[in-house]
Amino acid sequence: MILANVFCLFFFLDETLRSLASPSSLQGPELHGWRPPVDCVRANELCAAESNCSSRYRTLRQCLAGRDRNTMLANKECQAALEVLQESPLYDCRCKRGMKKELQCLQIYWSIHLGLTEGEEFYEASPYEPVTSRLSDIFRLASIFSGTGADPVVSAKSNHCLDAAKACNLNDNCKKLRSSYISICNREISPTERCNRRKCHKALRQFFDRVPSEYTYRMLFCSCQDQACAERRRQTILPSCSYEDKEKPNCLDLRGVCRTDHLCRSRLADFHANCRASYQTVTSCPADNYQACLGSYAGMIGFDMTPNYVDSSPTGIVVSPWCSCRGSGNMEEECEKFLRDFTENPCLRNAIQAFGNGTDVNVSPKGPSFQATQAPRVEKTPSLPDDLSDSTSLGTSVITTCTSVQEQGLKANNSKELSMCFTELTTNIIPGSNKVIKPNSGPSRARPSAALTVLSVLMLKLAL
Repeated sequence: MILANVFCLFFFLDETLRSLASPSSLQGPELHGWRPPVDCVRANELCAAESNCSSRYRTLRQCLAGRDRNTMLANKECQAALEVLQESPLYDCRCKRGMKKELQCLQIYWSIHLGLTEGEEFYEASPYEPVTSRLSDIFRLASIFSGTGADPVVSAKSNHCLDAAKACNLNDNCKKLRSSYISICNREISPTERCNRRKCHKALRQFFDRVPSEYTYRMLFCSCQDQACAERRRQTILPSCSYEDKEKPNCLDLRGVCRTDHLCRSRLADFHANCRASYQTVTSCPADNYQACLGSYAGMIGFDMTPNYVDSSPTGIVVSPWCSCRGSGNMEEECEKFLRDFTENPCLRNAIQAFGNGTDVNVSPKGPSFQATQAPRVEKTPSLPDDLSDSTSLGTSVITTCTSVQEQGLKANNSKELSMCFTELTTNIIPGSNKVIKPNSGPSRARPSAALTVLSVLMLKLAL
């Protein structure tokens, strides 16, 4: 009898461990049906190799041509094609920014998703693969660049934006592409046309897509303590050609122009996905991911929606596209909301400050009433040459952050800051989803050790 009981216990133990190790118990019901995304070029190839998928894809593209969503869904053949494609890799496909066939990939993505929404959406899903890295080497490099932890006397005399330009000139690829866009964007076409904006934008896109982030981010997000440094930062993208114009268009009109181009539309959607202010996170950024927000911001430079610093204030970080909400009519509220995603965005502001300081800013969770502070405007000064030395007064306060905890190898304690760091480093993000799953949360993550302990005690009692 005892042996039979022991055998049953061993069988129960085996089944328990199997269930705990199965994917379904780890993922929970919220991941049911989720598939890892395939890039859209590859997904298109897989669909083309399967006759049913390829024929349905051709049908859907014909259905979406010139029709709204309701008209398309009213057609049974179109609806059947959509149902088939929803089960194919094409429906969940994504693209990588800067990939070899990026434009082709984005065209495939939007050929399916463009007509599947209820009219014009304010926020569109990003067609790009989500950025899962967090405290990358870029931030640790920024800590060195900004002088954090360095001699205060040396740091006080440093112009970090000037240092960034000098560092770029020491790298052949960075120097070449930077010289190219400076030359193109400064080339006057005629007395009435100061430059060729289309060529200037293309050169800027090449620079930010092909030069490593440790150089481009340094130039774009360098920290400043005086007006001369801040003006150099503002002049990084040659705004007189790439950014400013005689008049400011309406922001919603500018968004409409951007959305007619697959690349611009994708970069704008990616910015909203990664920089939209979240009041449920410590940093105000989705998934507390500064790097994703900074990359999305840099990805918009060189398009109609190019953003830039609005002034040369060293203390207040305010960025905006070249547009206003004048003439919005009954759409003024929507226009102001769109513009505030740039001008009053705590996620974007915190990310820029964090990179400039070489730290991850520790902030308290914010409620919906949070308002970003803005410094008074400062008059612009002429742009500075790269060899001009500026003096800066570096602030004495350095915020203790998750990055410094990692680098210094500090042991975790019960402080609020370190608990935030631990939470950030142990949180998993589902690719292609906004859901966050903590490794040791939820009933499905029951610990095997507890089950083993109980079973061991029972076996000992039965054996005795």
